[in-house]
Amino acid sequence: MFTHIENGNVRMVDITEKDVVFRMATAEGFIKLGKDTVKAIKENRVAKGDVLTTANVAAVLAVKKTPELIPMCHPVPITSVALDFNLENDGVRVTCRVKCSAKTGVEMEALTGVAVALLTIWDMVKSMEKVNGQYPNTAVKDIRVVKKVKEK
Repeated sequence: MFTHIENGNVRMVDITEKDVVFRMATAEGFIKLGKDTVKAIKENRVAKGDVLTTANVAAVLAVKKTPELIPMCHPVPITSVALDFNLENDGVRVTCRVKCSAKTGVEMEALTGVAVALLTIWDMVKSMEKVNGQYPNTAVKDIRVVKKVKEK
């Protein structure tokens, strides 16, 4: 049964009767980049500025704006957003952990945070990744929820 469809109409799921409990979701994703780009990020030599700080701020803003972007997503009182950026040889792995006490989970918020962080990284380094006007080696990959917690 689809909880967001009733008689062919899309609707927000009614969570009125659910209890407010602690919830946490962790999502991750990866952006594939050239080795020179990763080195420039690590050494803070990107023309647009500090890539990881910018991506961190963008992700936090995105987490808070998730219900405005995803139509059937409930607004929840976010109590914590934490990001980790791990520079690897061929790119950057981003992890976003979101916490709240609410009637519904924060998976979509964590996924949105990761996606926007990755897109922000791409935007910050696109001039370094471009080859003949294209991005043949740059890719956002493997965005997924890696952990979900709901206290009972």
